[in-house]
Amino acid sequence: MKLTNYIDGSYVPPVDNTWIDSYNPATGRVAHQVADSGPSDISAAVAAARAAFPRWAKTPVAARSKLLNRIADLLDERLDAFAQAESSDQGKPVSLARNVDIPRAASNFRFFAGAVLHHEDASTLMDGGALNYTHRKPVGVAGLISPWNLPLYLLTWKIAPALATGNTVVAKPSEMTSLTAYMLGQVLTDAGLPDGVCNLVLGTGPKAGAALVNHPEVPLISFTGGTQTAVSIARDAAPHFKKLSLELGGKNANIIFADADLETCLDTTIRSSFLNQGEICLCGSRIFVERGLYDTFLEQFLERTRALVVGDPSQPDSNQGALVSAQHRDKVESYIQLAGKEGGRVVVGGDRPSLGKPFDKGYFLNPTVITGLDPSSRVMTEEIFGPVVTVTPFDTEAQVIEYANRPRYGLAATIWTSNLGRGHRVAQAVDAGIIWVNNWMMRDLRTPFGGMKASGIGREGGTHSIDFYTETQNICIKYDLG
Repeated sequence: MKLTNYIDGSYVPPVDNTWIDSYNPATGRVAHQVADSGPSDISAAVAAARAAFPRWAKTPVAARSKLLNRIADLLDERLDAFAQAESSDQGKPVSLARNVDIPRAASNFRFFAGAVLHHEDASTLMDGGALNYTHRKPVGVAGLISPWNLPLYLLTWKIAPALATGNTVVAKPSEMTSLTAYMLGQVLTDAGLPDGVCNLVLGTGPKAGAALVNHPEVPLISFTGGTQTAVSIARDAAPHFKKLSLELGGKNANIIFADADLETCLDTTIRSSFLNQGEICLCGSRIFVERGLYDTFLEQFLERTRALVVGDPSQPDSNQGALVSAQHRDKVESYIQLAGKEGGRVVVGGDRPSLGKPFDKGYFLNPTVITGLDPSSRVMTEEIFGPVVTVTPFDTEAQVIEYANRPRYGLAATIWTSNLGRGHRVAQAVDAGIIWVNNWMMRDLRTPFGGMKASGIGREGGTHSIDFYTETQNICIKYDLG
């Protein structure tokens, strides 16, 4: 099967008729071919988006909202097909795609379909009878580049607000996980979205992605992916003065104080460590445990890690699927080997599971827990993006804050404590854009999303001001209503 581009409401092959093999991570076999698009394909998509922009920008908000809700309805109706596709493309368990990824993609459209109906701006009255108010206009063609780890969820998180606010779109998903984006084109057509309003161009970053970033008629770029790639994007976008949103890597701290609710903390920490094979930028890959709780926590955490089932993504009892590619698994394994050289000890995992055919050629890796590393080591400061976590004891609040802030990243952190004052205090001291206290992955799309330092610039979702504040944090504290 060949996955073609979706441009101006139709599926079209790449101009150069070149293709990229795309593999099923669970079997290691070629599943389909993806369009290897280049500048000519991007130019065609931008031209379609520019032509559609004036009419779409003037489309009544209620009409845009209705179309976005229709897209959400169709995603719900085709839930199983999209879940199967995402699993075969990215390697995650089908159950995870069915219960989380695809429903959240539909929710992205529903949320922004509702939010755009209720947008408010403040006005000010000046002495002398002058009225000042803010009139917000859509930017134009939005260039949206999304990653491979949550293919449809993160793609629609970009597309939905862009369309809701009257912009048109040229989106480029990862070439490794393009199947759900390809299927989304048919959903857009069936929902009645006007031709050219949303275009999907498949291909690699160096060809299609770079052409999109460098196109002079694309004034806005939203990118989610690696920090090094973002350096190139920022450099290329600078001469055009493009609006940029960069949501990048993370090396997130999970800070556990001795007064934490241990059972809830353990249940959630297993998820925040290994969900989606650890291939989520928000996963807590560095676990810091107050020394008085350390031994108890580690024993029970290791027991739960050993109980995780790695295997066939189609089976409902599989907790872990395959990593996205052989190259990525090699990278993750290189860090496990590095941990030994840096003085660490692999206490669980670190190896590949033994699976029968056809999964014996898949890119599977057992969940891995490492202890004994220095908080300044490479394994504890560089992003691994796989099912690998470190567990480290700490003695004081000041010490763990210093540990947490050592990496150059500042995307997210999780804090576990029954002391509300400590929860607020530590959250505000940790350099991360997203802080969860006594929970993980509770997302409110009304709030800012993004990181500090090398984890990105700009905030996606919600409203915020970076004009008067150096950084913006979103702190979510779960509390007991009983």
